[in-house]
This record gives sequence, C-alpha cells and structure tokens, in this order.
Amino acid sequence: MTTTVLRMLTALTCVLAACANTVPVPDFSLEKVAGKWYVVGFATNAQWFVNRKDTMKMGTSMMVPTDTGDLDFSYATLNADGTCWRMSHLALKTDTPGRFTFHSQAWNNDNDLRYVDVVYDSYAVIHTIKTREGATQVLNQLYSRSPEISADLQQKFTQYSLETGVLAENIVTFPPNSECPEATVAPNPTPKPTLKP
Repeated sequence: MTTTVLRMLTALTCVLAACANTVPVPDFSLEKVAGKWYVVGFATNAQWFVNRKDTMKMGTSMMVPTDTGDLDFSYATLNADGTCWRMSHLALKTDTPGRFTFHSQAWNNDNDLRYVDVVYDSYAVIHTIKTREGATQVLNQLYSRSPEISADLQQKFTQYSLETGVLAENIVTFPPNSECPEATVAPNPTPKPTLKP
C-alpha cells in the first residue's frame, strides 16, 4: 500500500513538472494534421481508464481544420456488441500554434491539448491536460495514419508517457478493431408545398 501511494505521489510530481514544460512542436501545421487517424495508444493514470483499459480497442479519429484556425475532431470506436461509441469536440486555437483548448460537456472538464510530436503522414502524439474541479490529469494519445505501428514508435510513446508521469502499467497500445461505419446525418425533409384553397 505504501509503495503504491509513493508511486502515485512521484507520478503526480512528474505530471506537475511536465505540464508546466510541455510545449507543442515547432512549425505546427494545422492543415497537415487534417484527415483520418487511428487512435492506437493511450496513456493516463485516470481511474476511468485504469478500470477499462483491458477492454478498450483501437478507434478512428477525423481531424478537420476550420476556416478560423480551430480544430473539429471526432472519435469513433466499435463496441463488442456492434454498436459505435462516438464523441466530437471543437478545439479552439490559442496564441500558440499546435495548442488548443476545449470544454467537454460529457466529462465536465477543461482540456488543454498540445501536439508534442508529429510526422504528418505517419503519426502524432497529443498531450492533453485535463482539469475538473481543481484536479488535473494527463492523457497522452498516440495517433497513426495506419492501424499498424512500429516497435520503435511504440517505445517512443512509452518513454514520453513515463516522462510525463504515467505509470508503466497505464500505457497501452490498443489491439486492432473493426471500424465504425461513417456517421451520416439524415437530410432535412423537403417541406411539402402548401396548397391554397
């Protein structure tokens, strides 16, 4: 018990130090991150993840830059029962390229999202600082343009996550998963003309 508490305190200290020093990649290009990505890795000490990590699988994300420089991104993963879990956010640009903020209505938290490593046609590592009721947690995500990732990339993600205070057992690369069908929005029905008497 004492060892676990000490490990968590050490991790928290690392997180606080890492949060203060985490900067986005230089020369970030919003246009180049556009398109489809596979969410292949997650790393966080958040309890919701610790409880569910063994059942989670790969999902997909669409990143769409807006005309005003914000980032519209959506996420989808296929559940075991064949249904899809979907989420979307509009991340607002900041004065720092590669850094965005948004409030999640679903989780009632504020998110400070930073692209900390990116090779636009290959992978991206996103570091998000989540704050809710004064408590802060770190979430690192590994995105890839394909569902397969190299051992080197996996190791790079693991090392970065350890440096930002995530415990080794909470750094996960997801098993493959079938994709959700593309979300479609039904068009508004055409109103019928009103006949005058």
